[in-house]
Amino acid sequence: MKRITAIALFTIAGFVIAGSALAQNRAVRADVPFDFTVGDKLLPPGTYEITTAMSGVIEIQNRGKHVAVLTPASPDNNTSQTGKLVFDKLGNQYFLSEILCQSAMNVSVPLSKYEKQARMQQAMIPNRSQVLVAAK
Repeated sequence: MKRITAIALFTIAGFVIAGSALAQNRAVRADVPFDFTVGDKLLPPGTYEITTAMSGVIEIQNRGKHVAVLTPASPDNNTSQTGKLVFDKLGNQYFLSEILCQSAMNVSVPLSKYEKQARMQQAMIPNRSQVLVAAK
């Protein structure tokens, strides 16, 4: 019985390690030159690495500034021949909306509470635009 339990634990550990390795292989890097919001976090400008943390969740991290955030993401039907991050610009605020990379990931990030509020505030002013940042 102990032997079966040990084999099961090693098998589970193997899947966890394999999943972590797969997530690392799907990393996307991008230099973002402005503050931007993901979920309820305002992130500073800098170089970010985006990885799949688990099914339906991505991690956005800037190791130099010790900033990391987990956010839900869903598969996106949009594609790109080059890697890019897509931001919605509302007034002077930027909100991450999509990560489009041919070989790594194509996902969309749901609207945050703050983006919904900004959209309501900007509803009367037609200055919403999208900004693209190249990803490596």
